[in-house]
Amino acid sequence: MEQINPNHLGRANSEARTVRDIIEPAKSISNEVSVKTALDEMQARAIDSSPVIDQRGELLGTVSKNKMNRNVGGLGHDPKTEPVEAHIEKDNVYCFEDQTIAEAEQMMLNAKIGEVLVVTREKLLVGTIYIEAIAQKKRWRKRLEPLKSRT
Repeated sequence: MEQINPNHLGRANSEARTVRDIIEPAKSISNEVSVKTALDEMQARAIDSSPVIDQRGELLGTVSKNKMNRNVGGLGHDPKTEPVEAHIEKDNVYCFEDQTIAEAEQMMLNAKIGEVLVVTREKLLVGTIYIEAIAQKKRWRKRLEPLKSRT
């Protein structure tokens, strides 16, 4: 797992709001379950990938439905006994809940991704933020600017 240092662009004060302000909860999978259990959970949630955490709630990485199906089924392993931990992708981009929204946005733009996992400084999973949520906040703020200038 890597935390990418953002490109500091000297944003306006309104951009100093933190990621904490726009976090959406993230459902995760325990590192102690089998591949079959993980796949069943992901199927039930209609998702293709999921964060994986340990017993403490620390983010270990993510798993992908396609990758697990290929690796487990393709190698003839039993998904009921194969541990999900063996299939965790650890080089995910994440940000800290106390970083600015502008920093998180720049990280997503640099990595060309639409969402990023959010963790505490202790790497405990907090949630997810989406580039679309950031864009929506900017559009909303732009619509409010004319109203603020009238006062």
